[in-house]
Amino acid sequence: MREGLAEALGDKCHEFADLLHSLGVQRNVAKLVTYLAVAGESTSRDIERGSGLRQPEVSIAMRTLRLNNWIREREVKSTEGKGRPSKVYALSTPIDEIIKSIEEKRRKKSVEEMESIRRLRDLASTSALVREP
Repeated sequence: MREGLAEALGDKCHEFADLLHSLGVQRNVAKLVTYLAVAGESTSRDIERGSGLRQPEVSIAMRTLRLNNWIREREVKSTEGKGRPSKVYALSTPIDEIIKSIEEKRRKKSVEEMESIRRLRDLASTSALVREP
């Protein structure tokens, strides 16, 4: 995260986004989730400024949030009554549920990896893969 609200959010938010990323969440998705968790409802422009992401990065990250059903959006008419309505975004899933979802995915992946290691050992001990010295 660069300037704006992100600067005011401090080290804990940076650490939060970094931890999400280290757990397999795409970096831009991690920044977006962190920003919305702190800032609440925000326009796309607010998200860009506050998270330090460019518009295309916000759009791509939003796609992931939509796929996970973590985001809600609504349209707001401009104050002048001209032009297209703005979209306002907010997390639709509480942050603790998002963390739980990530935890479940990581746990499942870990079990699958350990099963693969067990299978490798079985294959190595019962085949010509392991040659006697």
